[in-house]
Amino acid sequence: MPKRVVILGSTGSIGCAALEVVAALAGDVSVVGLAARQGWQLLAEQAARFGVPYVAIADEQHSDDLTQACPPQTHILTGSDGLVELVRTCEADFVLAAIVGVAGLPATLAAIERGLDIGLANKESLVVAGPLIMPLARARGSTLIPVDSEHSAIFQALLSGRPEEVRRIYLTASGGPFRTWDRARMEQADLEQALQHPVWSMGPKITVDSATMMNKALEVIEAHYLFGVDVAQIRVLIHPEAVVHSMVEYCDGSLIAQLGTPDMKTPIQYAMTYPRRVPGIAELLDWSQACRLNFEPPDFERFPALRLGFEAARAGGSSPAVLNAANEATVQLFCDGAIPFGRIAALAEQVLSRHRRLENPTLAQLLECDAWARQEVTACMRHCSV
Repeated sequence: MPKRVVILGSTGSIGCAALEVVAALAGDVSVVGLAARQGWQLLAEQAARFGVPYVAIADEQHSDDLTQACPPQTHILTGSDGLVELVRTCEADFVLAAIVGVAGLPATLAAIERGLDIGLANKESLVVAGPLIMPLARARGSTLIPVDSEHSAIFQALLSGRPEEVRRIYLTASGGPFRTWDRARMEQADLEQALQHPVWSMGPKITVDSATMMNKALEVIEAHYLFGVDVAQIRVLIHPEAVVHSMVEYCDGSLIAQLGTPDMKTPIQYAMTYPRRVPGIAELLDWSQACRLNFEPPDFERFPALRLGFEAARAGGSSPAVLNAANEATVQLFCDGAIPFGRIAALAEQVLSRHRRLENPTLAQLLECDAWARQEVTACMRHCSV
């Protein structure tokens, strides 16, 4: 029987790549639900192509358009509650959580509550609510399989030993478009320059996060919660070729790495077929050609966002949620042309410094902290010098 799959965020870069994987796995995987925040035209095309019975869109303004464009037998759900309802309604085995930002948290939690296996591409869910999500997943029997290439690599490398044998985890980072830029030049970078990622093709928000290295900062927090390792055991390495996706160092000095071409279809497929491996559609590495793999330590002075990620991870409690929300708000300001590139991390740091941390927040309190941080970004824009 085919594995029944729901894709949350199907119109984004991860969702579109996932549907390519689904097409290649024809017969092994069946899509029973698609959801997106926006992009009703593409969502309707996807629903028709894959014969999807349930479709949800958060953008209620286009609910009628989506209904008219989808096949008559398709069930249409709308609004942010519609995404959660879709997860609760579909008879699914696996949910790919790929909605960017904290907006993906409610539907991800709904999937965990049902005990479904989850391909986690929405790192913000763990960043914001890791201490709540991980115990709930264990209690419900929900397996969280990371889809980020780095965390997928660690997930695979951890199969080589026991948790107590792990010495360090190394998250690799390409360095983004500004890896070789000096800080003064970076601070004046515009949106077009920030979106010129040298390796990966991603959506605008995550591409800007890669340019600031906030993406790696959030991955540090995610790894801390997902793999249950102390923050002191996590390292970041700049690896421009993006061939080594991450590594685990064991107590005997052995380093287990996962290598592959920089193509998200590989970790997506691994999550969908886990624990099996099947032939993939990503291009293979060509070892018949000479190549070099380079590694260097990160520069925390040029990339202060990475420092903030480690600080928030060590502080724990509500700090990661505040950092994530402040970053989402400042990235949007940058994309809108309201602030220069250099103020993204500076504003996020200002907000984090003004936050009164909660030690063991509830989900409601975390969402309140999220809202506060977004409002505080606006306040800092008006009154603070950063």
